[in-house]
Amino acid sequence: MYLIGETTHGHHQIEMACNACHTSAFGGPEVIQSACIDCHGEELELAKDSHPKTKFSDPRNADRIDILDARYCVTCHKEHNEEIAGDMGLTLPEDYCFRCHEDIGEERETHKDLPFDSCASAGCHNYHDNLALYEDFLLKHADEPDFKHPAVTPARTKLATLAAVRNFAIMTSDQVHADVALDAIAGQEELVAQAHHDWSQSQHAHTGVNCLTCHAAEEGEAVEDDNNVTVLGLQTSNWVEKPSYEVCQKCHTDQVDGFLLGKHGMRLAHSLSPMKVSDAKIMMKTEAGHEELDCMSCHSAHRFDTVAAATDSCLTCHDSEHVNNYWGSPHGKLQQEVLAGVRATEEGVTCATCHMPRIEVSIGDSQIVMVNHNQNENLRPNEKMIRPVCMKCHSLEFSIDALADDELIESNFTGQPQQHIRSIDMALERDAKTNRTDKAY
Repeated sequence: MYLIGETTHGHHQIEMACNACHTSAFGGPEVIQSACIDCHGEELELAKDSHPKTKFSDPRNADRIDILDARYCVTCHKEHNEEIAGDMGLTLPEDYCFRCHEDIGEERETHKDLPFDSCASAGCHNYHDNLALYEDFLLKHADEPDFKHPAVTPARTKLATLAAVRNFAIMTSDQVHADVALDAIAGQEELVAQAHHDWSQSQHAHTGVNCLTCHAAEEGEAVEDDNNVTVLGLQTSNWVEKPSYEVCQKCHTDQVDGFLLGKHGMRLAHSLSPMKVSDAKIMMKTEAGHEELDCMSCHSAHRFDTVAAATDSCLTCHDSEHVNNYWGSPHGKLQQEVLAGVRATEEGVTCATCHMPRIEVSIGDSQIVMVNHNQNENLRPNEKMIRPVCMKCHSLEFSIDALADDELIESNFTGQPQQHIRSIDMALERDAKTNRTDKAY
C-alpha cells in the first residue's frame, strides 16, 4: 500500500524490495543512478553504450542537457508510472530523438522525411546498443547469403575441463561408484531409489559429486529435526532435503550469477521469495502457476538433463503463440532431428539456443564455452540477439528483417520475413556517395 504507483514490466517482481533502488532514504538522483548502474552497468559497457554519461558531462555538450538530461537513467525511465511506460520502460514520447537530431534529414538524404517515432524500429537505431546496427558493421555483412552452412552452435566445454580450472577434486572411478547406503526417509523409499538411479547416470556421479555434496548442511546452517540418515556409510544429522540455489552456486558460480540477473532469479537476488510462474506478466500455463523458480525448476533435482532443460522446461511454463509454435517451426524440426539421432547436437535449435546462448568466458588461464543463464539479456530490444544468436546461422539482413516482423516472431519464424528494413541499403547508398576513407570493415 506504500507504492506510489505500479512498477514497469522489468521491475515488477522486485517492487517490494524498495531498497534495491532507493538505497538511501534521503538520496537524490545520484543515488538512484548508482542503483541503475549497479544492475545494468555491465550490460551497458558490453553494449558500448551509444549515449554514455560522459557524452553529456562533456562541457561542449552542455546545451544538450537542457534539452534532455541523459546523464540520468530516470530522465527517460521513470518508475511507478506504468500508465505512460512503453517498451523497455521508456516514459518519454517515442519521438524523443528529434530533440537532438531534428536536422538529420538535412545531413543524410536517406533519412529525409522519416518520422522520428520510427528511429528505434528493428534494424535501425537503439539508444544504448547499436553493436549490430552501426554503419561499418552493416557494410561488412551486406552481401551474405540468408542461410549459413554449416550452421552450428559452439559446443560447451567438457565438464572435466571446467572442473580442472575450478580446482575441483575429480575422484577415481572406484570412488565415484562406491556403494551409496542412503537410508530411505520413511514413506519415500521409491523416491529415494529413483533419486539414486538418476544421480548415478549424471555428470555429478562421474565427477565425484555425491549426496552429501549438496544435501549436507554447513556448520551453523539450520536443519529440521529428524534428519538422521546414513550416506556413504556415515551417519549424518545435518541432512537438508531441498538444497537452495546457493548450493549450486558453490560450483556453478557463473551460471547462477547469470540466473540471478534474469527474471527467473531476480527476486532471489534481492532476498525475496522465489518467483512463481503466476507472477509473470506474459502468457503462462495456468497449471504451472504454483511452481517456484530456482535451478531445479529447469534441471530437475538429480538427472540434470540439459536437453530437457533447453526445451521441455520452457514449454512446461510458457504459453505464448511463439512458444506453442516451436515444435512445428523450422527450428523445432531441426531439434526433432537431433533427438531422432539423424542430426548432430550442435545443429539443433532449442529455446536455450536463442534465449540462453553459448558464450566464451575466461576462468583463470582458460577459455570456457558455457551457457549464459541470464535469459533476458538479449530479449529487449530483440536486435541484441543479432550478433550472439541469429548471425550464427543467418545473414545480417535476414536477421534484421525477421526480428522486425512481429507475425513471423509469433509463428516462431515459420516462413520468410514479410517486410524489409532498409538499414543496409541506406548504408550502401551513403557509402557509394561519400567515398569514405576511414572504413573500419
